[in-house]
Amino acid sequence: MRAFTYERAASPVEAAAKAARTPGAKFIAGGTNLLDLMKLEIETPTHLIDVNGVGFDRIERTADGGLRIGALVRNTDLAADPTVRRDYGVLSRALLAGASGQLRNRATTAGNLLQRTRCPYFYDTNQPCNKRRPGSGCAAIGGFSRQLAVIGSSEACIATHPSDMAVAMRVLDATLDTLDAAGQARTIPIADFHKLPGDTPHIETALRPGELITAVTLPKPVGGRQVYHKVRDRASYAFALVSVAAVVQPDGTGRVALGGVAHKPWRREAADAALPSGARAVVAQLLGDARPTDQNAFKVKLAERTLAGVLTQPGADA
Repeated sequence: MRAFTYERAASPVEAAAKAARTPGAKFIAGGTNLLDLMKLEIETPTHLIDVNGVGFDRIERTADGGLRIGALVRNTDLAADPTVRRDYGVLSRALLAGASGQLRNRATTAGNLLQRTRCPYFYDTNQPCNKRRPGSGCAAIGGFSRQLAVIGSSEACIATHPSDMAVAMRVLDATLDTLDAAGQARTIPIADFHKLPGDTPHIETALRPGELITAVTLPKPVGGRQVYHKVRDRASYAFALVSVAAVVQPDGTGRVALGGVAHKPWRREAADAALPSGARAVVAQLLGDARPTDQNAFKVKLAERTLAGVLTQPGADA
Protein backbone atom coordinates (compact mmCIF):
# COMPACT_ATOMS: atom_id res chain seq x y z
CA MET A 1 0.00 0.00 0.00
CA ARG A 2 1.30 3.44 -0.88
CA ALA A 3 1.47 6.27 1.63
CA PHE A 4 -1.51 8.61 1.86
CA THR A 5 -2.85 11.39 4.04
CA TYR A 6 -6.17 11.31 5.86
CA GLU A 7 -8.78 13.68 7.24
CA ARG A 8 -12.32 13.57 8.57
CA ALA A 9 -14.82 15.84 6.86
CA ALA A 10 -17.18 17.82 9.06
CA SER A 11 -19.80 18.50 6.37
CA PRO A 12 -20.71 17.16 2.92
CA VAL A 13 -19.84 20.41 1.16
CA GLU A 14 -16.46 20.46 2.88
CA ALA A 15 -15.84 16.87 1.79
CA ALA A 16 -16.80 17.55 -1.82
CA ALA A 17 -14.75 20.76 -1.98
CA LYS A 18 -11.68 19.07 -0.53
CA ALA A 19 -11.98 16.19 -2.99
CA ALA A 20 -12.38 18.55 -5.95
CA ARG A 21 -9.25 20.55 -5.15
CA THR A 22 -7.02 17.69 -4.00
CA PRO A 23 -5.55 15.61 -6.84
CA GLY A 24 -5.77 11.91 -6.11
CA ALA A 25 -8.28 12.27 -3.26
CA LYS A 26 -10.90 9.62 -2.54
CA PHE A 27 -13.86 9.46 -0.20
CA ILE A 28 -13.90 6.61 2.31
CA ALA A 29 -16.78 5.33 4.44
CA GLY A 30 -16.87 1.57 5.05
CA GLY A 31 -13.82 1.02 2.85
CA THR A 32 -14.67 -2.63 2.22
CA ASN A 33 -13.66 -2.44 -1.45
CA LEU A 34 -11.33 0.56 -1.50
CA LEU A 35 -8.93 -0.71 1.15
CA ASP A 36 -8.52 -4.06 -0.60
CA LEU A 37 -7.70 -2.26 -3.84
CA MET A 38 -5.23 0.00 -2.05
CA LYS A 39 -3.41 -3.00 -0.62
CA LEU A 40 -2.97 -4.33 -4.16
CA GLU A 41 -1.99 -0.85 -5.43
CA ILE A 42 -4.84 -0.90 -7.91
CA GLU A 43 -6.22 2.18 -6.19
CA THR A 44 -3.51 4.62 -5.12
CA PRO A 45 -5.21 7.66 -3.57
CA THR A 46 -2.90 10.30 -2.20
CA HIS A 47 -5.51 11.53 0.29
CA LEU A 48 -8.53 9.90 1.97
CA ILE A 49 -11.51 11.95 3.08
CA ASP A 50 -13.54 10.16 5.74
CA VAL A 51 -17.23 11.02 5.26
CA ASN A 52 -18.65 8.97 8.12
CA GLY A 53 -19.27 12.12 10.16
CA VAL A 54 -21.33 14.08 7.61
CA GLY A 55 -24.74 12.49 8.30
CA PHE A 56 -26.60 10.63 5.55
CA ASP A 57 -27.17 7.62 7.80
CA ARG A 58 -30.98 7.64 8.02
CA ILE A 59 -33.85 5.95 6.18
CA GLU A 60 -36.85 8.27 5.80
CA ARG A 61 -40.18 8.39 4.00
CA THR A 62 -40.47 10.95 1.21
CA ALA A 63 -43.44 13.26 0.72
CA ASP A 64 -44.75 11.20 -2.20
CA GLY A 65 -44.65 7.91 -0.29
CA GLY A 66 -41.23 6.73 -1.43
CA LEU A 67 -38.13 6.09 0.65
CA ARG A 68 -34.94 8.12 1.00
CA ILE A 69 -31.92 6.04 1.98
CA GLY A 70 -28.90 7.95 3.22
CA ALA A 71 -25.65 7.23 1.41
CA LEU A 72 -24.03 6.05 4.64
CA VAL A 73 -26.76 3.63 5.73
CA ARG A 74 -25.03 0.30 6.30
CA ASN A 75 -26.11 -2.66 4.21
CA THR A 76 -27.12 -4.66 7.30
CA ASP A 77 -29.37 -1.86 8.56
CA LEU A 78 -30.94 -1.35 5.14
CA ALA A 79 -31.70 -5.05 4.66
CA ALA A 80 -33.27 -5.26 8.14
CA ASP A 81 -35.33 -2.08 7.97
CA PRO A 82 -39.03 -2.99 8.45
CA THR A 83 -40.22 -0.67 5.67
CA VAL A 84 -37.68 -2.03 3.21
CA ARG A 85 -38.58 -5.62 4.08
CA ARG A 86 -42.30 -4.93 3.70
CA ASP A 87 -42.42 -2.59 0.69
CA TYR A 88 -39.14 -3.23 -1.17
CA GLY A 89 -38.50 -6.90 -0.52
CA VAL A 90 -36.36 -7.33 -3.62
CA LEU A 91 -33.86 -4.87 -2.17
CA SER A 92 -33.65 -6.59 1.20
CA ARG A 93 -33.15 -9.97 -0.47
CA ALA A 94 -30.48 -8.65 -2.80
CA LEU A 95 -28.52 -7.20 0.09
CA LEU A 96 -28.66 -10.44 2.04
CA ALA A 97 -27.41 -12.32 -1.03
CA GLY A 98 -24.24 -10.22 -1.13
CA ALA A 99 -20.94 -10.52 0.73
CA SER A 100 -20.87 -11.70 4.36
CA GLY A 101 -22.49 -10.45 7.53
CA GLN A 102 -19.26 -8.78 8.62
CA LEU A 103 -18.92 -6.90 5.35
CA ARG A 104 -22.58 -5.87 5.32
CA ASN A 105 -22.08 -4.38 8.78
CA ARG A 106 -19.50 -1.98 7.33
CA ALA A 107 -20.52 -1.50 3.71
CA THR A 108 -22.60 1.57 2.88
CA THR A 109 -25.35 2.24 0.37
CA ALA A 110 -23.20 4.54 -1.77
CA GLY A 111 -20.13 2.36 -1.46
CA ASN A 112 -22.07 -0.69 -2.64
CA LEU A 113 -23.09 1.14 -5.82
CA LEU A 114 -19.52 2.34 -6.37
CA GLN A 115 -17.70 -0.96 -5.86
CA ARG A 116 -15.45 -1.94 -8.73
CA THR A 117 -15.45 -5.05 -10.88
CA ARG A 118 -14.15 -8.39 -9.64
CA CYS A 119 -12.73 -9.31 -13.06
CA PRO A 120 -9.61 -11.40 -12.27
CA TYR A 121 -7.53 -9.45 -14.76
CA PHE A 122 -8.45 -6.18 -13.08
CA TYR A 123 -7.08 -7.60 -9.83
CA ASP A 124 -3.90 -8.99 -11.41
CA THR A 125 -1.55 -6.04 -11.81
CA ASN A 126 0.75 -8.12 -14.02
CA GLN A 127 -1.97 -8.23 -16.70
CA PRO A 128 -3.08 -5.41 -19.02
CA CYS A 129 -6.40 -3.85 -18.05
CA ASN A 130 -8.00 -0.77 -19.56
CA LYS A 131 -9.84 -0.07 -16.32
CA ARG A 132 -6.61 0.09 -14.35
CA ARG A 133 -4.46 1.65 -17.05
CA PRO A 134 -6.40 3.12 -19.98
CA GLY A 135 -5.01 2.05 -23.32
CA SER A 136 -3.04 -0.92 -21.99
CA GLY A 137 -5.44 -3.54 -23.40
CA CYS A 138 -7.84 -6.11 -21.98
CA ALA A 139 -6.36 -9.46 -20.97
CA ALA A 140 -9.84 -10.84 -20.33
CA ILE A 141 -10.61 -10.78 -24.04
CA GLY A 142 -9.21 -14.08 -25.20
CA GLY A 143 -8.53 -15.08 -21.59
CA PHE A 144 -10.60 -16.73 -18.86
CA SER A 145 -14.02 -15.15 -19.26
CA ARG A 146 -16.50 -17.51 -17.58
CA GLN A 147 -17.70 -14.91 -15.08
CA LEU A 148 -17.58 -11.90 -17.39
CA ALA A 149 -20.04 -9.91 -19.50
CA VAL A 150 -22.19 -11.29 -22.28
CA ILE A 151 -23.82 -8.00 -23.27
CA GLY A 152 -23.00 -4.29 -23.25
CA SER A 153 -19.28 -5.02 -23.48
CA SER A 154 -16.78 -3.52 -25.93
CA GLU A 155 -13.44 -4.19 -27.57
CA ALA A 156 -11.88 -2.45 -24.55
CA CYS A 157 -13.57 -4.29 -21.66
CA ILE A 158 -15.81 -7.28 -20.88
CA ALA A 159 -16.00 -6.79 -17.09
CA THR A 160 -19.21 -7.11 -15.09
CA HIS A 161 -20.55 -4.97 -12.26
CA PRO A 162 -20.51 -6.99 -9.01
CA SER A 163 -23.25 -5.35 -6.92
CA ASP A 164 -26.37 -7.28 -5.99
CA MET A 165 -27.98 -4.23 -4.42
CA ALA A 166 -27.59 -2.20 -7.62
CA VAL A 167 -29.63 -4.76 -9.59
CA ALA A 168 -32.50 -4.42 -7.12
CA MET A 169 -32.20 -0.63 -7.18
CA ARG A 170 -32.41 -0.76 -10.97
CA VAL A 171 -35.59 -2.83 -11.02
CA LEU A 172 -37.10 -0.38 -8.50
CA ASP A 173 -36.18 2.70 -10.61
CA ALA A 174 -34.14 4.34 -7.87
CA THR A 175 -32.52 7.75 -8.24
CA LEU A 176 -29.28 9.00 -6.72
CA ASP A 177 -28.92 12.40 -5.06
CA THR A 178 -25.50 14.05 -5.19
CA LEU A 179 -23.71 17.18 -4.02
CA ASP A 180 -20.76 18.90 -5.65
CA ALA A 181 -18.00 21.17 -4.35
CA ALA A 182 -20.13 24.27 -4.90
CA GLY A 183 -22.98 22.84 -2.88
CA GLN A 184 -25.08 22.18 -5.98
CA ALA A 185 -27.34 19.14 -5.81
CA ARG A 186 -28.49 16.99 -8.68
CA THR A 187 -30.46 13.79 -9.19
CA ILE A 188 -29.28 10.92 -11.39
CA PRO A 189 -31.57 8.04 -12.41
CA ILE A 190 -29.85 4.76 -11.62
CA ALA A 191 -30.38 3.75 -15.26
CA ASP A 192 -27.91 6.51 -16.18
CA PHE A 193 -25.53 6.19 -13.25
CA HIS A 194 -23.39 3.21 -14.25
CA LYS A 195 -21.67 3.50 -17.64
CA LEU A 196 -21.08 0.90 -20.31
CA PRO A 197 -17.36 0.51 -21.09
CA GLY A 198 -17.16 1.70 -24.70
CA ASP A 199 -13.68 3.12 -25.27
CA THR A 200 -13.43 4.44 -21.69
CA PRO A 201 -14.00 1.54 -19.27
CA HIS A 202 -12.15 3.43 -16.53
CA ILE A 203 -15.07 5.91 -16.42
CA GLU A 204 -17.54 3.76 -14.52
CA THR A 205 -20.20 6.20 -13.29
CA ALA A 206 -21.79 9.54 -14.08
CA LEU A 207 -20.18 11.21 -11.05
CA ARG A 208 -18.10 14.32 -11.66
CA PRO A 209 -14.78 14.97 -9.87
CA GLY A 210 -15.45 15.64 -6.20
CA GLU A 211 -19.17 14.85 -6.46
CA LEU A 212 -20.53 13.05 -3.41
CA ILE A 213 -23.54 10.72 -3.27
CA THR A 214 -25.84 11.86 -0.48
CA ALA A 215 -28.81 9.49 -0.79
CA VAL A 216 -30.64 6.96 -2.89
CA THR A 217 -34.37 7.55 -3.33
CA LEU A 218 -36.90 4.83 -4.11
CA PRO A 219 -40.30 5.69 -5.64
CA LYS A 220 -43.43 4.74 -3.77
CA PRO A 221 -43.88 0.97 -3.47
CA VAL A 222 -45.01 -0.88 -6.58
CA GLY A 223 -46.34 -3.91 -4.69
CA GLY A 224 -46.34 -7.31 -6.32
CA ARG A 225 -44.21 -10.33 -5.49
CA GLN A 226 -40.58 -9.23 -5.25
CA VAL A 227 -37.79 -11.74 -5.77
CA TYR A 228 -34.02 -11.69 -6.00
CA HIS A 229 -32.48 -14.95 -7.12
CA LYS A 230 -28.71 -15.29 -7.45
CA VAL A 231 -26.88 -18.16 -9.16
CA ARG A 232 -23.23 -18.51 -8.16
CA ASP A 233 -20.46 -21.06 -8.00
CA ARG A 234 -20.79 -21.63 -4.26
CA ALA A 235 -23.56 -21.13 -1.76
CA SER A 236 -22.27 -17.94 -0.14
CA TYR A 237 -19.74 -15.15 -0.40
CA ALA A 238 -19.51 -15.37 -4.18
CA PHE A 239 -20.42 -12.99 -6.97
CA ALA A 240 -23.26 -13.77 -9.34
CA LEU A 241 -22.86 -15.72 -12.54
CA VAL A 242 -26.41 -14.54 -13.20
CA SER A 243 -28.90 -12.88 -10.89
CA VAL A 244 -32.53 -11.94 -11.44
CA ALA A 245 -34.37 -9.12 -9.69
CA ALA A 246 -38.07 -9.32 -10.45
CA VAL A 247 -41.29 -7.62 -9.41
CA VAL A 248 -44.29 -9.67 -10.57
CA GLN A 249 -47.85 -8.41 -10.25
CA PRO A 250 -50.89 -10.68 -9.81
CA ASP A 251 -51.89 -10.19 -13.46
CA GLY A 252 -48.48 -11.43 -14.66
CA THR A 253 -47.07 -8.04 -15.56
CA GLY A 254 -44.00 -6.64 -13.86
CA ARG A 255 -40.36 -5.78 -14.35
CA VAL A 256 -37.03 -7.60 -14.50
CA ALA A 257 -33.35 -6.70 -14.17
CA LEU A 258 -30.31 -8.96 -14.47
CA GLY A 259 -26.98 -8.97 -12.69
CA GLY A 260 -23.76 -10.73 -13.59
CA VAL A 261 -24.18 -10.21 -17.33
CA ALA A 262 -22.99 -6.66 -18.04
CA HIS A 263 -20.87 -3.71 -16.96
CA LYS A 264 -23.95 -2.34 -15.18
CA PRO A 265 -27.23 -3.71 -13.80
CA TRP A 266 -29.02 -4.82 -16.95
CA ARG A 267 -32.61 -3.82 -17.61
CA ARG A 268 -34.52 -2.94 -20.75
CA GLU A 269 -37.96 -1.57 -19.99
CA ALA A 270 -39.23 -2.91 -23.34
CA ALA A 271 -38.53 -6.41 -22.07
CA ASP A 272 -40.89 -5.91 -19.14
CA ALA A 273 -43.84 -5.95 -21.55
CA ALA A 274 -42.94 -9.53 -22.51
CA LEU A 275 -43.22 -10.81 -18.94
CA PRO A 276 -46.72 -12.30 -19.35
CA SER A 277 -45.34 -14.34 -22.27
CA GLY A 278 -42.76 -16.03 -20.06
CA ALA A 279 -39.05 -16.14 -19.38
CA ARG A 280 -37.93 -17.00 -22.91
CA ALA A 281 -39.66 -13.94 -24.36
CA VAL A 282 -38.22 -11.66 -21.68
CA VAL A 283 -34.66 -12.92 -22.04
CA ALA A 284 -34.92 -12.69 -25.83
CA GLN A 285 -35.56 -8.98 -25.34
CA LEU A 286 -32.94 -8.55 -22.63
CA LEU A 287 -30.12 -10.58 -24.16
CA GLY A 288 -31.11 -10.99 -27.80
CA ASP A 289 -28.03 -9.09 -28.98
CA ALA A 290 -25.64 -10.69 -26.48
CA ARG A 291 -22.06 -11.32 -27.59
CA PRO A 292 -20.84 -14.01 -25.21
CA THR A 293 -17.52 -15.79 -25.35
CA ASP A 294 -17.27 -19.55 -25.72
CA GLN A 295 -16.72 -19.77 -21.96
CA ASN A 296 -19.72 -17.73 -20.81
CA ALA A 297 -22.34 -18.41 -23.50
CA PHE A 298 -24.14 -20.56 -20.90
CA LYS A 299 -25.19 -17.35 -19.12
CA VAL A 300 -27.89 -16.61 -21.70
CA LYS A 301 -29.66 -19.91 -21.10
CA LEU A 302 -28.94 -19.68 -17.37
CA ALA A 303 -30.69 -16.29 -17.24
CA GLU A 304 -33.72 -17.76 -18.98
CA ARG A 305 -33.90 -20.75 -16.66
CA THR A 306 -33.37 -18.62 -13.55
CA LEU A 307 -36.16 -16.26 -14.55
CA ALA A 308 -38.40 -19.21 -15.44
CA GLY A 309 -37.83 -20.59 -11.97
CA VAL A 310 -38.79 -17.26 -10.44
CA LEU A 311 -41.97 -17.04 -12.52
CA THR A 312 -43.13 -20.60 -11.91
CA GLN A 313 -42.66 -20.60 -8.14
CA PRO A 314 -45.08 -17.91 -6.94
CA GLY A 315 -44.54 -18.75 -3.29
CA ALA A 316 -40.74 -18.58 -3.39
CA ASP A 317 -38.81 -15.88 -1.60
CA ALA A 318 -35.49 -16.24 -3.40
